[in-house]
Amino acid sequence: MSTTYTFIKNTEDGRKVEVIGAAICLNGIEEAFALIPLEEHPNRQAIKQAVPNASHVAGRLPLTLNEAGKVNSALMAARQDFDPSPKAVMERLRLAVIDKARMEGIE
Repeated sequence: MSTTYTFIKNTEDGRKVEVIGAAICLNGIEEAFALIPLEEHPNRQAIKQAVPNASHVAGRLPLTLNEAGKVNSALMAARQDFDPSPKAVMERLRLAVIDKARMEGIE
């Protein structure tokens, strides 16, 4: 199984935002694993003031509706690409444990 790379945009300071596998990355470093609609974000007013055309947030990254659509498509494609090897299963399990810990506020 090969990891897919989908370019989304460059930030104002020149860093690349892309989807690598099932992660939204900033300069190759994982930033988020899911999009959050701006209406659901606790700091939506400040984000909307700083980036008026933002509709979604991925970690620290505000995204427009068009960019969020690209991210969502890339994430869906990555999740459909299923590798049944033991190494891939262990990686998915590791990520699930991390996500559960985040949801419970442990991390």
